Amino acid sequence: MREIVFDTETTGLDPSSGDRMVEIGCIELVNRVPTGATFHAYFNPDRDMPEQAEAVHGLSAVFLSDKPRFNDLCHDLLAFIGDSPLVAHNAGFDFGFLNAELALCGLDPVCLSRMVDTVALAKRRHPGAKLSLDSLCSRYGIDRSHRVKHGALLDAELLAQVYVELTDGRQIGLELAGAVVETTVIEMPQAVRADRPVRPPRPHAPSAAERALHAAFIEGIKGAIWAA
Repeated sequence: MREIVFDTETTGLDPSSGDRMVEIGCIELVNRVPTGATFHAYFNPDRDMPEQAEAVHGLSAVFLSDKPRFNDLCHDLLAFIGDSPLVAHNAGFDFGFLNAELALCGLDPVCLSRMVDTVALAKRRHPGAKLSLDSLCSRYGIDRSHRVKHGALLDAELLAQVYVELTDGRQIGLELAGAVVETTVIEMPQAVRADRPVRPPRPHAPSAAERALHAAFIEGIKGAIWAA
């Protein structure tokens, strides 16, 4: 099963008020295992970058000014995600911005039936617990020490690990990127085989000659402690 874990960075919280997507990062999973295939891009939003947003992801208007616009790469992005389920943390937010950008390009939205929200998964599995990506990484022992600021590709990589933990994905079929890992079944030997002759037990008691030789050997030991 192919799935895409993705994350976005934006200029704000509401695409209907003019906020734009400025970064997207996608990780391909097959049978809950990362294949190494990714899609990552920055976008020029053709607007200013609010200080609050820049403080979160560190992407300035100057940095983004020479980046392609979403319209330049939208077909590459759609080809990468295909018709796979799309996994995101607080997925309604990311889907909202993705579909707003597609609408600006005159393209159909991504169907919400493809949405997998890891916040909802975490809420069912850990009711009452903190549900942020950082909190879930801590819960599952996922190293996020290199996460100084939010970044779409880095956050998607962390979320992919969280998603595997939330869904017990490591136990799916022992499959790696679509290739089934072969297992070897070792048959235990049967107690009796009809095609093998039954031999009598081998005697282990010493013979009379062996006992005589042993007694002579003991007699030849001078000062033996057992003879005291």
